[in-house]
Formats: sequence, structure tokens, C-alpha cells
Amino acid sequence: MRFANFIGMILTENTTASIQTKADYLLTDSRQLTFPEKSIFFAIRGERHDGHQFIKTLYQKGVREFVVEENSLNETLRAEINSWKDATVWTVFSSIRALQKIVAEHRSHFSLPVLGIVGSNGKTIVKEWLAQLTAPGQRVVASPKSYNSQIGVPLSVWNLKKEHTLAIFEAGVSRAHEMEYLQTVIRPTIGIFTNIGSAHDDGFRSRKQKITEKLRLFTKVKTLIYCKDYTEVDEEIKLILRPVNPFLKTISWGSHSDADVNVSYEAYQNKTIIKLNGIFGNLQLETGFRDNASLENLTHCILFLLDFGLTASVIQERILTLRPVSMRLELKEGINNCYVIDDTYNNDLQGLTMALNFLSQQEQRSHRTVILSDVLQSGQAPTELYGIIAQLLFEKKINRLVGIGPELSRQLKQFNIAETNFYEDTEAFLKEFPFNSLTNSLVLVKGARTFSFEKIVHRLQQKVHGTVLEINLDALTHNLNFYRTKIGSETKIMVMVKAFAYGSGSSEVASLLQYHRVDYLGVAYADEGVSLRQSGITLPIMVMNSTAPTFDTLLQYQLEPEIYSRRMLTDWIEYIKLKNNSEIPAVHLKLDTGMHRLGFVEDDYEWLCEQLTVNPSIKVSTIFSHLVGADDGIHNNFSHLQYGRFIKGAVRIEETLGYPVTKHILNSAGIVRFPEFRLDMVRLGIGLYGVEATGQQQHFLQSVGTLKTVVSQIKYLSAGETVGYSRRGIVDHDSAIATLAIGYADGYDRGLGNGVGQVYVNGTLCPTIGNVCMDMTMIDVTNAEVEEGDEVIIFGSEVPITDLAKRIGTIPYELLTGIGERVKRVFFKE
Repeated sequence: MRFANFIGMILTENTTASIQTKADYLLTDSRQLTFPEKSIFFAIRGERHDGHQFIKTLYQKGVREFVVEENSLNETLRAEINSWKDATVWTVFSSIRALQKIVAEHRSHFSLPVLGIVGSNGKTIVKEWLAQLTAPGQRVVASPKSYNSQIGVPLSVWNLKKEHTLAIFEAGVSRAHEMEYLQTVIRPTIGIFTNIGSAHDDGFRSRKQKITEKLRLFTKVKTLIYCKDYTEVDEEIKLILRPVNPFLKTISWGSHSDADVNVSYEAYQNKTIIKLNGIFGNLQLETGFRDNASLENLTHCILFLLDFGLTASVIQERILTLRPVSMRLELKEGINNCYVIDDTYNNDLQGLTMALNFLSQQEQRSHRTVILSDVLQSGQAPTELYGIIAQLLFEKKINRLVGIGPELSRQLKQFNIAETNFYEDTEAFLKEFPFNSLTNSLVLVKGARTFSFEKIVHRLQQKVHGTVLEINLDALTHNLNFYRTKIGSETKIMVMVKAFAYGSGSSEVASLLQYHRVDYLGVAYADEGVSLRQSGITLPIMVMNSTAPTFDTLLQYQLEPEIYSRRMLTDWIEYIKLKNNSEIPAVHLKLDTGMHRLGFVEDDYEWLCEQLTVNPSIKVSTIFSHLVGADDGIHNNFSHLQYGRFIKGAVRIEETLGYPVTKHILNSAGIVRFPEFRLDMVRLGIGLYGVEATGQQQHFLQSVGTLKTVVSQIKYLSAGETVGYSRRGIVDHDSAIATLAIGYADGYDRGLGNGVGQVYVNGTLCPTIGNVCMDMTMIDVTNAEVEEGDEVIIFGSEVPITDLAKRIGTIPYELLTGIGERVKRVFFKE
């Protein structure tokens, strides 16, 4: 290995040898820093983010080991590194490959059963279920949540320790030649291929190529379990995998008679009987699961357990304890003005770290409480384990710890936290805890399954009626990154969070955007900006509709007004002269280039420039305008005309000011249709929330909001009877009619009544019948399997909001912003 000394620090250049580090933690996201003195940071340059931008900040926070990419080591960064006296920096061609290599070296020191799981669907479920099913008698390490990417896999395998007796890792690929890297990291001894489907098809020439790529993980496994009913998988195993792994033992299963295990399912009202006939004998097992996906996933688990040596009776006992896996981490409104983060499926050290990182991202409340169960089957000595947890909670500035479980109670002296409560079990907590003492706090509820922490979440959650709007934070992030890819790294982005973030919840969405480092937020009124500031948002905020009475508020909360008229600019000049304050916010000048709503017109420019000249205390942050018809090609010529007008006016103003000003004209539709107009910044609105206004690239976006309700009652009516007000709903056949807990007061438009609207009930689209009421809506469920209390999807991926809007001749904006605030928002992250 070759070293180059840079004034006291060590720069290891172009090394191909393994990186020698003493770090305990591998850091790939600067925002996830917890233990700086024990971390090594891998600066990764991607399509939308560049980790090299945050090296200096991490050094200032105490990180002393770095891996950087040689192509990113520019003069500025090299000079910065040159000034350090006590850091070690390795330069490599690819930080991701270096990360994988250091973990592959770590993996080589262990000889234990390692299960690798691939497939289009079900990987995470199979992994989670097997981690639970094998836990009695084994010390299991598994991928946290769905960590199966080029970065997620090595971060998972790094958790492998000498105490573990079984490892379970999932691996996913989105393009060719990725799996060969993950194979060296995982080095599985056993494999499961769950299934094959359309996920990530775009990254491969064909379905067969995708199968072949996934099979690369199993080139050295001893045993492979797969479903023979997926004939393409079966064929590629025979043609591609066996020649390179001739001693491979396969355990195939399915409906085919030539499968190693013939499997069939017998469905009953409340259970399914799984019949297996083959190399493990004739077996029957019972489960409460009835859907095909769960049965397929469970069958993979059963065959693994049989091959692993468990008896059918033990397997039967354990699978009856399984319940659906919720990999979602949910943020909900709680009692006493609290927010509750529900992460109650399992509890291990890495999962706790991830949940605490999510807690740290939230800005709604400054006080932080953690309700934590014992961490089970970690393989670590309790003193060591809870010492790490205590330090983790201290580093994350947790104000209050509620520990539940006998081991946590024994370790209470390790926790240096201002306020603590300890209970032997969940029932004791529910009975004895002073819930009134928990106010104005962010509360993370993190517990192992056996502690039944869902009871705690139920007690802490603000009681809601049956209608909720679920907001997928991962989908928001995906959509943000889609538009970032469109504009490139040199263009800033302002995200509009006006109107309660298009109905999605302003402070929660703004916290996510702040975490992802957008440049600006936009709101309609000063009150919206104040609410964001009070929720801990520090990003610059533009206020579109400001008036003289709100100027004090703008100054107090450092909100930046949009200035769009002579009167308003005059008011602002008088105000800043009166205040004579160096903290006066910058302003945003709006030009009317054709919208004819708000903004300075061309006749105003001379007067505007004069005012800017004689009032140099006015600080201009941006100049902008708004395209009238960016969403429709019929207006292309006018859009080009507007752009030309805008540039002419903006340049004139900029020359008057004597300094460069950020310019922006594009909204969500404009980003897609006029990328050449992106200028210095764009304004992202409805696109963030999953609606591509032009309709051209909707398939690239993910659905963000899902509006759900429940069936309150079911009635059985004969032909000729009527439903609802004014007897508008006429039953023309013997029907089952369900009443839903949603009405126009919740945002379900009256125009969707009388069969215009459809909702999704257990796989069936059901039409409305009768008028929509204020609080209730009736639907025809004659053709659906439904019971009272069942979930109903009003809109989401199954019922696109764009289609719903078309049915009543409106736009998705109106439907989203019309969702009433009594409909509680639940935010979740996979």
C-alpha cells in the first residue's frame, strides 16, 4: 500500500488493497452520523447527491477516517484535506466498491450458515419471518428492513459478529453485473429464490437476463430452494447455474409432480392447510394466512426450516405465531400534542439506530421520548449491549427514556438521560405510566414483537375516525429525486408546501424536504410560514401573498415576501426604512409575463428599477415568473414568448442591482416539458405529491397519498328500494349496500355520488350509490367480498387520483387540498 503525507494527515492513494480501518461504523450518509470517532465515511457520488460535499462538515464533527473517489478529489477538496493533521483518507476509483470490499474482507472471517434471498417480491417478508422462526435456538443477524442494494447489503453484512450462528441477507439488483459484487459480500451457503416478476425489468435486456443476474448470488451455495412453477427460473437454474455449481443441491417445490416437494393448499374460512409431499415426507401444516403471496412466502420458510433440521411439529408451533410483517415506520398524531413514531415490529441495534435517525429528522417537536423494549437475542453481553444503546440515546439527545423489560430495568444505571421510567412488562407500563406527563414530545415506540407494543401505540395515538390519509415518505423522496434528475445538480429547487402541503401535512413534509436539503420552501400566506418555523424548519421560505400588516411577522420569523406590485413595493420600502434593521428578509420579485394574475408588467420595469436604485437596502433573492400553459403543448409558442419576456425583464433588473440574482420560471409541468428553461432554480409543486401535470411521465412518479376509510355497516336491499337523500340511489337488483365513514366534509366530493365514483374494496371496484352525505357515502358491494370494518381505498395506486378528478371534471389539486383536517394523516417510511 502506498502512502502520501499531506502535512500530518495520511492520504492513501489509488489503493487496491483492503482498507485497514479501526472504525466500528460504516457511514455512507452524512446525516446519519452517530459516533463520529468510531466511524469511517465513504463519500459516494451519485446521480443526485455527492457525499464529497460533506467531508469538511464531518471532519468538524469528529470523523477521522474517509474514503473518497479520485475523480472527485478536486483542488478545493485536496486543499481542505491538506489542512488536516489527524485524519486518514483513502482515495479509490469507486467508494461503493471500496465499501463492498472492506465488508467482503469482514465476511471472510466467519464460517456459519448464511442464507441469501433474491427474487422480485417477497424477499423482505421471507427474511423477516425466517429471522423470527429460527430465533429460538439461534443467534440471528439479518438485513434491517429492506436493505438489499449495492450499499444496503454491505451495511447489513457488517453487523455479522462472532456471536451469531445464522445470517439471513436479502439482495436486490436493478441492472446487469451488480450481483457479482454482492455475492462476494454475502457469500451465502444457502439460497432462496422467491419468485420472478416485472420489478426492475427496465434494467435488463430480457427476463432471462434478470434471472441469470440474480442467480449469480448462488454460484457457490450448497443448497438452493425455489418454486418450480416459475418455469423460467427452473430452466435458468438447469442451464446457467448447474454448470458453474455442479454440486448444488436444489429443493424445488410447487404444483408440478416432478418437483422435489409437491405443495397444495386447502382454504377454509379462517385457515389454510398446507400439504407437502416429497423429500421430507408427507406433511400437513396449518396457517392463518389465506392470500397467495403469504402462502408462497411461508412455503419457502417451511422448506428452509425442514432442511435446517426442524421437525414438523416445531415448525407448526412457530408458524402459528407469525403475523403480517409491517416494515413501515409510521408517524402519527398522538395524545397531548405529541407525535408518535410507530416502529413496533422488531427491535435490534441496527433497527433502533435507523429509527433514531428518523426521529432526529423530525422537527415538529423539540422534546424527544423513546419507549424501548429489551433487545432480544443480540448475542452480546447485556452490559456491553445496553452500554452501546445508552451512548446511542445520549448522542441522539433523547430527553426521556421509558424502558420496558426485565433486562432494561436491570441496566437502568447505564442511561445518562434527564428523565427515565422503567417497567417489567407492557402491561405494567399501561397500568402505571402517567400518560398526562407525556406532552409536546416526539415519541419513538420501538419494541420486539413479544412485547406487544402495538397496545402502547393504540394508547398514545390520537383517536381518529375511520378515515385516514396515508402519506408515503419514500414516495415523496422518490418523486423529489425524479425532478432533481431532470434539472441537474447545478439548479436549485424550491418546493411548494402551501395549502397544508397540497393536503399532505405541511410540517411533516417540510421536515422531510429539509432533511433532503432542498433549497427553498414556498407557502401562500405568512401564517403557513410561521407554522413551519415553529415546527423547527430553518430553510429559506418564500411567502406568496404578503400584506403590510404581516411585515412584522415576516421579520420576526425571517420569511421572505413575494413583491408583485408598485403598492406592495412602496409599503415594503416604507417598512424597512422604519425598521432600519440589518435582519430585514430578502424579497422575491414577480414578473407578469402572461399569466395576468400577480406581478410587475413591462410598463412597471422603469419605475421598479428606479426604486431599487434609490433603495439599495432592498435585498433581492430571486426574480421569477409563471408559465401559463406549461402542461399543454398547444401553448408551446406562448411559453417560449413568456420565457423571452422574462429573461428580458430579469436581465434589466439584475443589471440595475449590480449583482447576480437567482431566476426561476418553471413549475412541475415546466420541469418536464421545458428543461432548457430551468435557469437557476425551479419550483416543484404537484409533481412532488405524485401527479405529473403533463401526463407524459406519470409512470415515473410514485403515488404519495392513499385515502382510506372503513365499512361502517352493510345492508341487503331488494330491487326497487332507494338509498340516501332525495331517494337518488335506486337499487335495480337485489344488492348489498355498504355505508362508508367518509363524506363531503372529509373531502369526498358530492359529484362522486350516484355511481360516478368508484372505491376499492378487497380487490373489487365498487360504485357509489345515492348522494354523498356530509359524513357518509354508500357503495354497492354486491360483487365484493366484504365485512363490516373492512378497509376501503378511496384513492391511491388502485384508484388513481387523476382518474377520480377526471370523473367530476376537476384537477387533482382540488381533490388533494379538499381533504378535511379532521382526516388524520399517517406518515410512513418503508
